[in-house]
This record gives sequence, structure tokens and C-alpha cells, in this order.
Amino acid sequence: MNMELSGRRKPTPEKSQLAPEDDHELEPSLGIGLNAAIVAVSDNEPVALVVRGDPDSMGATDVLPFGPFNPREHRTLESGLRAWVQDQTGLDLGYAEQLYTFADRGRHATPGDAAPNYVSIGYLALTQAVGHHGLTNGLWRSWYQYFPWEDWRRGRPEIIARDIEPRLKAWAEKPALTTTGTQPSIARGDRARICFGLDGTAWDEEKVLERFELLYEAGLADEAARDGRNGADEWTDRPKLGLPMQADHRRILATAISRTRAKIKYRPVVFELMPDEFTLYELQKTVEAILGPHLHKQNFRRLVEGAGLVEPTGEVKTRTGGRPAKLFRFRREVLLERPAPGVRVSAPPSRS
Repeated sequence: MNMELSGRRKPTPEKSQLAPEDDHELEPSLGIGLNAAIVAVSDNEPVALVVRGDPDSMGATDVLPFGPFNPREHRTLESGLRAWVQDQTGLDLGYAEQLYTFADRGRHATPGDAAPNYVSIGYLALTQAVGHHGLTNGLWRSWYQYFPWEDWRRGRPEIIARDIEPRLKAWAEKPALTTTGTQPSIARGDRARICFGLDGTAWDEEKVLERFELLYEAGLADEAARDGRNGADEWTDRPKLGLPMQADHRRILATAISRTRAKIKYRPVVFELMPDEFTLYELQKTVEAILGPHLHKQNFRRLVEGAGLVEPTGEVKTRTGGRPAKLFRFRREVLLERPAPGVRVSAPPSRS
């Protein structure tokens, strides 16, 4: 891509904006960037759309679609986001919502960095990966390649016990002070147990961001070493915990996954990821792909049908080696019947 991360192209001010004594461009102190976490489910795998940049110091190449907000070209933040996504990937976005504002100084750490701080407005977009919807650039990559500890569909991921738990416990034994020199309100060990479901603590599938932030703080994420995070250089045996992303884009993606996992429980956004007609098996596999854990088949079907979220089309889908399955569609009337018509599934209890 012919731009730096998060749109670090220095805007050129109009001549009337420059003071008479200025003979150089003014250096802005703040810029606004737009980032899109575009999520789909393809072949029962949750995927995010990424584009490739030149490798950074850690070899990371993947970035989320992004670009600077230009008020002269973009009427709104969302229109600017859609324009950048179209320009970089060829994709026309459907459902999109504002996710979070990322404004911490040092988010794009580089040696001797004196560039203006960029505030990035993150967006979550849900779409279907089928047929690419005009995709001309970029690739769909499973979000579990970036966060392998989040995939509980086959039980507790081995990476937690093998690579994460022992190192977090070793890190938790070290003294921790806040910037004011006082002890933090929640001890490191307690945070590790709560985030990763250690020592019998229940796993909360929505704490995707908290888990990544903890790994970053502990110096275990590759981004922590790249950014010069204190403590990152202490790990001589730092394991490879998923694919890194450039800048803070893995943090933005973690935020998007947390939002998606939470939102499908109280809004019917999962149907943005489904074709117009689908089987209940296909719907279950999509929900499992998003949430992580495997769900009980009969309980899931009773929940979805009992909640009035779907209705039969009267058609069936022939499956190889099995009986024909009934086809369903999303029953849109449910949006008028109650305020929170989501798929209120709960993950089964975890086993540490």
C-alpha cells in the first residue's frame, strides 16, 4: 500500500492557513484515522479481512483496512471508512457500526517517533465471505490465527496450558506497581485467572480484549517486544502466541471479536453472516465459530425456534450421506416484537 499505517500522510494545508512568516508546512498535532474490522464466517471458520503491508520489525504484514479521515472528501466518519475499504479492497460494506476510539500515545511506536498522535476510530462490519462481494484485494484469514487460545470448539486449547498459563503465573509472581507507585487494584494472578479461566475459574468468551491486553502487558505478545514494552525482553523463551499484526491492529481486532461475541446474544446480528436460507445446523456452526465453544445441538435448536428467530421456508437441502434438512430464514418480525432478539446462548462450563 502506498501509505503508512493509520493514514500517516501529512495533510497539506491551504496557503491561507499559514502565517506570513511560515515558509514550511505546519506539523499537525493530531490526526484522525479510520479502521475497519470486517468479519465473516467462511466454511464454519470466523474470518477477518486483512490487507498486506511491508513487513515491520517483527515480520508482521497483516493490517486491517484503514485510512485517514478527510473532512473535505468525507461527509461523515462512516462514509470515509466505506470509501477507504472500497479503495483498498474493492468491498462494498453492508452492516457497520462504530466500535471504539483508540487514542493512546505510542500506539504506533517507531524509533524516535515524533509524528503526530493518531486517534483511530474503529468500526465493526459484518458481511458474508461467499463470492467475495467484489473483493479485489486482501484476504480472509481466520481470526483464530491471531488468537489461537480463543478457539474452544474442540475443548480447551492446548496453547493455554502449554505456553500461556505457566508464563502468566511466573509473571504474576513479580511485583507490579502502577505509574503512581502503588499496587494495582487487582493482583496480576487474579487477572490471569479471570481472563484465562485458570484454576477452575469460568471461561468468559467475551473477554477477548482483556486477554490480549494481559499478554501484551506481560510482554508475551510479539507487539510488546516490537513496541519496546517493559519486560518483553525478559522472555528468552517467549512463545509464538498467534500471528502479530502491524501497529495496534490486533488490539482493534480483539475489540471487534469481543463486541461480536457479546452482540449476537442480544441482537440478531448473526443473520448478517448467514445466507437468506440456511439449515439450523449451519446456523449452529456459525454461532459456534463466533463464540468458540461447541454448543449442545438440541438445546440450541430449542432456543432458536422457541425464541421465534427463524421460520421454515418449506424447502429442504439435500446433504451428502444424510437426510434432507429443512431450510429456514430469519424472521424479521422479531425485531418489532421485543427489544433484544439475540441468540441467547451460553457457553458450557470450562475445564482447566
